[in-house]
Amino acid sequence: MEGQGGGEGTRMVENNYESNNNGLRRSREEEHESRSGSDNMDAGSGDDLDANDKPPRKKRYHRHTPQQIQELEALFKECPHPDEKQRLELSRRLCLETRQVKFWFQNRRTQMKTQLERHENSLLRQENDKLRAENMSIREAMRNPICTNCGGPAIIGDISIEEQHLRIENARLKDELDRVCALAGKFLGRPISSFAMPNSSLELGVGINPYGGLSSNNMTTMAMTLPLGGGPPDFSVGISSPLPVVAQGRATTGVNTIERSLERSMYLELALAAMDELVKMAQADEPLWVRGFEGGREMVNMDEYSRNFSPCIGLKPNGFVTEASRETGMVIINSLALVETLMDSNKWAEMFPCVIARTTTTDVISHGMGGTRNGALQLMHAELQVLSPLVPVREVNFLRFCKQQAEGVWAVVDVSIDTIRETSGTPTFLSCRRLPSGCVVQDMPNGYSKVTWVEHAEYDESVVHQLYRPLIAAGMGFGAQRWVATLQRQCECLAILMSSSVSTRDHTAITASGRRSMLKLAQRMTDNFCAGVCASTVHKWNKLCAGNVDEDVRVMTRQSVDDPGEPPGIVLSAATSVWLPVSPQRLFDFLRNERLRSEWDILSNGGPMQEMAHIAKGQDHGNCVSLLRASAMNSNQSSMLILQETCIDAAGSLVVYAPVDIPAMHVVMNGGDSAYVALLPSGFAIVPDGPCNNGGPPERPNANVDPTQRVGGSLLTVAFQILVNSLPTAKLTVESVETVNNLISCTVQKIKGALQCEN
Repeated sequence: MEGQGGGEGTRMVENNYESNNNGLRRSREEEHESRSGSDNMDAGSGDDLDANDKPPRKKRYHRHTPQQIQELEALFKECPHPDEKQRLELSRRLCLETRQVKFWFQNRRTQMKTQLERHENSLLRQENDKLRAENMSIREAMRNPICTNCGGPAIIGDISIEEQHLRIENARLKDELDRVCALAGKFLGRPISSFAMPNSSLELGVGINPYGGLSSNNMTTMAMTLPLGGGPPDFSVGISSPLPVVAQGRATTGVNTIERSLERSMYLELALAAMDELVKMAQADEPLWVRGFEGGREMVNMDEYSRNFSPCIGLKPNGFVTEASRETGMVIINSLALVETLMDSNKWAEMFPCVIARTTTTDVISHGMGGTRNGALQLMHAELQVLSPLVPVREVNFLRFCKQQAEGVWAVVDVSIDTIRETSGTPTFLSCRRLPSGCVVQDMPNGYSKVTWVEHAEYDESVVHQLYRPLIAAGMGFGAQRWVATLQRQCECLAILMSSSVSTRDHTAITASGRRSMLKLAQRMTDNFCAGVCASTVHKWNKLCAGNVDEDVRVMTRQSVDDPGEPPGIVLSAATSVWLPVSPQRLFDFLRNERLRSEWDILSNGGPMQEMAHIAKGQDHGNCVSLLRASAMNSNQSSMLILQETCIDAAGSLVVYAPVDIPAMHVVMNGGDSAYVALLPSGFAIVPDGPCNNGGPPERPNANVDPTQRVGGSLLTVAFQILVNSLPTAKLTVESVETVNNLISCTVQKIKGALQCEN
């Protein structure tokens, strides 16, 4: 019995050993099949076999076809844990048993889990190695401390551990500062030594201007403490509280991230320098600002300016001239509302529709802090215009920075960034760049704000026509007076529209919703007119060079497609500017008078027009929207409606009109949607001929006129947009161009004849 028991024990050990070997071999084979993803077992796993069944010594394996594997992998990507119904459907489609499908998914999940664990272990191992190396370098630095005063070895007992860490960090920051200084000298066009650097790293002096703003000392301090490593710069140093920085749109690593943070630090330094200059220029009087004898406008004393300010965007390009102006006015808007308007590109364009052709915010570096616009910093692009084909549109890329100077006092500054972007290739500015320009806004007790506006630019004068050079040089085209005058007129219009009272001249038959619809339609008409005069990128214009067109007439064409606010087809735009020895006020009153319209307008059918509706937009009667009806002179003619908007301010005036469909205008006057009213505007833009108004064309004074009898002259821009073909794909004919050219020439001659200034 004992021997028999010993033999049975031996057999049990052998069986167990063989079973273990088979199990180990089977597990390795299963791992191989799972890893390849192409094989699977033909039988079930041990969990699904009955306890009484004896497992076979050898398993049969079934190799899946590539098509089966592709189907299994596709479902695994969508659903790693299929239910019984999905497994049954898949097994039926692939001619497999459900258990094979089930075990394939189990093995695939195990394989993926193993791969993830390997990847995580690798990452943790790398991080551990990195920390170990950093720890060793810190230990080495602590083992051999260096005295910052003499450069020799320091006695460990004299320096605390915290101070050692600070010194190591300070040395790293100093190296980064040296790189930034070299980059700043390259960007700003002057050696970095010209900056007012603090005497010591611990002397963080804070200079306060009368508005509580930042001086150049804390600008330098801020530049010194910018982290220029992997993340965006921290704007919390040098400003009263931290600014929330907008996260970058896409992740960047390595050199790109460092370059991005360096660029943003340059933007911040430039914005602070520009803000400091703007506030000083807004506050200063003589000798920086002097009043000229012609018109009494303030002009910059360039010698004094050069002594007080360093060029924050580099030296003036060769051939450029300087334009600088300042204007102060009371505006019926509070400072917070105005700041919000200026920092929102859409609201900014709506507030200055005739000055801004197009604008976009290209990047927001900071939204501000504490839920306000204080500290907001953003990159913008704008197209600025004077309503004449003889003055090119000014395209500028600039920083806009907003800062609260004191309670109820805000400042918003713009400054071109083209010098910073020159490192990527050729300069991005074409013919203009803005030096620190903007406004300081101060709340007044009566709900008004005192706005001090400064405009300072350098531009290529050669691209401007001779007629407009005195106007532009005096700051009357793009200068501060025009910005303030437009702001005053627009805010007065908003105040009137929000008031419940209706002007006595207004027709009460128009409902409040009808008034809003008419004003919205008139605004679209005026915007379209300005885009046609200046050829901005609002529409895709193609300039025409035709031999049968006058030299100073610019003709352009574009296709109107899928725009419910315009008739479809080929639109032809023609514009020209002429000088008239008539005061701007007299010329404006003549053109807006509906009773005198037949003297120049061929659409009037030769008779007077009747005003059907009138909506006031300001205290001046010249700021209004009107609906005019031309009377039919005979039974063969049909009466028509003309929508007209007129506006006037200290910088100039505008008369814009367009024929409109009678049924469509009835819908608009009852509060309907004005977006579907098709119109093509024409009109006039009037500005003074310059600061002197000496009665002769600019650069060509009339010597035969007695100086005591001279009156101010005007620069009149005439522009027409006409549908020459209702098919957008049609070819433009020579007859169409000649017709528009003759229309402009005839209109100008009629105006000169009516005002008795043909010669």
